[in-house]
Amino acid sequence: MRPTQPLLTMTALAALLASHLAAAGELTVSAAASLTNAFKDIAQGFEAQYPGSKVLLNFGASGALLQQMSKGAPVDVFASADQETMDSAVKDGLVKAADRKNFVRNNLVLIVPADSKLALARLADLNRPAIQKVAIGNPASVPVGRYTQHALETAKLWANISPKAINTQNVRQSLDYVARGEVDAGFVYGTDAAIMKDKVRVAFEVPLDTVISYPIARTANSANGEEARRFIAYVLSPAGQTVLARYGFQKP
Repeated sequence: MRPTQPLLTMTALAALLASHLAAAGELTVSAAASLTNAFKDIAQGFEAQYPGSKVLLNFGASGALLQQMSKGAPVDVFASADQETMDSAVKDGLVKAADRKNFVRNNLVLIVPADSKLALARLADLNRPAIQKVAIGNPASVPVGRYTQHALETAKLWANISPKAINTQNVRQSLDYVARGEVDAGFVYGTDAAIMKDKVRVAFEVPLDTVISYPIARTANSANGEEARRFIAYVLSPAGQTVLARYGFQKP
């Protein structure tokens, strides 16, 4: 029976190793809603370059994703649409400061339905009586909403425009509301407007005194730390940056 025992041990170890490798190849990425299209393409490219890897994507408002992580949701990589949310992730111990990297920039725009007759050229034009509903991401959890509120407060228009706000759960919901003509106008990122050119029209770029910069980081409790680092490296690589540029994102 002695020769059999090592064989059984090796078989068990081989099964355990195979199971571990399969799990190591699975990666959960929580990313801002505005990254949806680009990250789907990036995930495909990553999986093609690294056979055996599987990227599970979870999109939503950055603040909502942070709450999911805080409640224990298993996440390996977190990509936020603003620095403030990532700052909170670091403060809460969900991400290590040394692991965060900025990977793209974006811009804020005001959009209207493609068939809209409204000619809007500046933020003050939102004061017009004809503008009844404006889609704005909820500033409490949606970065695009915070950028919007900041822009309107800087222009001393927040008090007048906020009563017209239709708060949305993420930037893609704002985009959909405008595309369906359910609101008169909406604030989204330039990259979001670009994917629905047939349904929305950019009225103008919103002036900001801050840069819309997106950070990405491996989570502190990632079960697949090396795979997470490899994915982030791919996002920052020429291949990943080419995909992001194709969707209108700017270099960090």
